[in-house]
Amino acid sequence: MSGLVAVPSSSAGEHERLARVALGRLGEPGDPRITRQVQQLGAARLYRRLCDDDPRLDLAADSAARRDGLDPSAELERAAGHGIRFVIPGDPEWPDGLDDLDRVQDLHRRGGTPLGLWVRGPLRLDELCRRSVAMVGSRSATTYGASIAGQVAAELAGAGVTVVSGAAYGIDQAAHRGALSGGGPTVAVLACGADRAYPSAHRQLLDYIAETGLVVSEAPPGSAPTKLRFLSRNRLIAALTVGTVVVEAAVRSGALNTSSWAGLLNRTVMGVPGPVTSAPSEGVHELIRSGAATLVTRGADVLELVSPIGSHPSTVVRGPERPADRLPDLDRQVLDSVPVVTAVPAASVARTAGLAEPTVHAALERLRAAGMVEKGRSGWRLASR
Repeated sequence: MSGLVAVPSSSAGEHERLARVALGRLGEPGDPRITRQVQQLGAARLYRRLCDDDPRLDLAADSAARRDGLDPSAELERAAGHGIRFVIPGDPEWPDGLDDLDRVQDLHRRGGTPLGLWVRGPLRLDELCRRSVAMVGSRSATTYGASIAGQVAAELAGAGVTVVSGAAYGIDQAAHRGALSGGGPTVAVLACGADRAYPSAHRQLLDYIAETGLVVSEAPPGSAPTKLRFLSRNRLIAALTVGTVVVEAAVRSGALNTSSWAGLLNRTVMGVPGPVTSAPSEGVHELIRSGAATLVTRGADVLELVSPIGSHPSTVVRGPERPADRLPDLDRQVLDSVPVVTAVPAASVARTAGLAEPTVHAALERLRAAGMVEKGRSGWRLASR
C-alpha cells in the first residue's frame, strides 16, 4: 500500500467522494493522467489500482511522495471546519457545464472534468453558474481597463448575471468589486486552496465574497498556487460560465489561456478594445481581429450575446437627436442657408440654397413656426435661442 490509507467501506456514493478527495491529493489539478482515467474507470477503481501500486500507472510512481498519511475522511472533516464543502459530479450542486471539459482536447497538459470542487460560501454553485459570465484580464491593469471592467461587471450583476473571475490583481479584482457594487453575487475561482487568500492583500475581499457569493478551488485546502494550477484554474472559469469577457490582455497574458478554453468549449468569447497603442490590449485586439472574440464595450453588449435571442437586444448607439434631424431634406437645406447673426432677405437665402424664392419662402415660414428661424425688418436669421 506504500503508505496509502485505503478509503474505508461506505456507501457507493461516499466511497466515490472519498476516492476523489484522495486522488486530488495524489495528483495535480487538471492532470489528464487522472481526469481521463477517472472518466474511463471511475475514481474509486483508479484509487484502488494506485493503492495496489499498479505498474501500468505512471502516476503511481509520481505520487509516491504524497502517499504517506493520506486520510480523505479527515480531509473532509477539516474542510468542513473551515466552512468548505467538496462538490463532485452527481451532486445536486454540480454545474453541468464542467462536464463539457471531458469532451474537448487538453491544453498545455491540462484538461478534463475536475475530480471535484472545494466550495466556500452560502450559495449553490449550480444556481450561480446557470447564468454567469467570466471576466478576465491583465493583473497590471490600467485605470481605463479597471474602470471598464468594474462598469461592465456592475451592469451584468444588476441584470442578474453572476460574474466569475480569479480574484487576482487588476481586472479580476475590478470585476469582483464591480459585481458587488451592482448588487449581485460573484464567484472567485482560485489556483490555491479555498481556505487561502492569494494574493494575500485580497483576504478581506475573498472573505466578503465567501459571505455573499462563493470561493471555489479544484486544489485541496491548504494548497499553494503554482503556474500549472493557474492554467488548470483557467479552464474552470471558462467551463463554469456561458461566456468570457477579456479586458486588457497582452500577447502573453494568462487571460488568453482562459479565452482559448472558452473557445474550445464553444462558449461566447468577447473582448473589450483598448487604445490601439496600448500593449496591455494587444492580445485582446488580436482576438477581435482574428474573429476569435466579439467586440463589446458595455454590459448591454455582453447581455445581448449571452442571453436567449431577443431577450436582451442591444440598442444602436446614436448621438443625441437635434430638432433639425427630423426636418425634410428641403427644409434642412434652407435652414443651412440662413445666417446666424445678420438677417438677410428671402431672396438672399434662396441664392445660397440654390432654390426658387417661393419655395424658400414657404420653407422659411415652416421653420419660423418650428421656432428655428426668426424674421425681422432686415429679413431672416437663425432664432437666437
